[in-house]
Amino acid sequence: MTTLVPSNWQSHWRNFTIAAWLGWQIESNWADPFLFAVYSVVKPISAAAILVVMYSIITHGNFDSPVFPYIYLGNAFYMYVGAIMTGISWTIIDDREHYKTLKYMYVAPISVPIYLVGRGVAKFIVGSISVLITILFGVAFLHVRIDPLAVNWPMFFTALGLGVGMLATLGLMLAGVTLLTAHHYGAYGEAVAGALYLFSGAIFPLEVLPAFLRPLGYLMPTTYWLELLRRSLVGEVAQAFPTLSGLSDLQILAILLGLTMIFAALSAGVFRWCETRARERGLLDRVTNY
Repeated sequence: MTTLVPSNWQSHWRNFTIAAWLGWQIESNWADPFLFAVYSVVKPISAAAILVVMYSIITHGNFDSPVFPYIYLGNAFYMYVGAIMTGISWTIIDDREHYKTLKYMYVAPISVPIYLVGRGVAKFIVGSISVLITILFGVAFLHVRIDPLAVNWPMFFTALGLGVGMLATLGLMLAGVTLLTAHHYGAYGEAVAGALYLFSGAIFPLEVLPAFLRPLGYLMPTTYWLELLRRSLVGEVAQAFPTLSGLSDLQILAILLGLTMIFAALSAGVFRWCETRARERGLLDRVTNY
């Protein structure tokens, strides 16, 4: 059985970097560089445009409200959620169904969880490009005011790194579940990301949810992650969303760290259990794309 605790950091780092390189080759080989670049620019701008049109209709074009940058940045950074979780969990489908190499990964002298995280790096890179383009588009054309000198960069990079690690653990959990499911259930990452979109305060405060659903939002680490990212970039409008306005930056960071550790432990347990079940049922090399 594989382990999430590495025993040889040099070997694991080599496995991780090779898996990341492999993931990038697979992710970027479907089109020529120019078409891939156009796709990378048009897709995030199109997604942002949908949100902008919806906001404009609802608020009658009130883009000067401090709520708008909170919504816009929340939507931008939420792109990481689907990208990372899907990038890691979809690797199971890719290797088992498309390339039929998953069984060889299990007999190779590598840590499968580290390999899966490495494969997700390509999605993280593409997601980072999308997030950056979306934010630059907002600053240039939608008056999203971000002062580089006023940004809390230490908190931003701390929150970003912690959040990426948290999303990677969620991706591993979904990868474990994917080991036990058929090909047509491969979009678990996107489905979970879509569900979390409602409970993470990405575009509206949790107060608009029914009272019995709000606790789900407070249990999700993505709620605190998005709040920290937005506060670090536009801290002067931190009161725009009332959900976490009563908590300080350090308190939110501590909660995010605690929830990340809890979900990491849960992810390790779920992945190991699913992996054991997949071995017992002979699912590591079963093709289900009927």
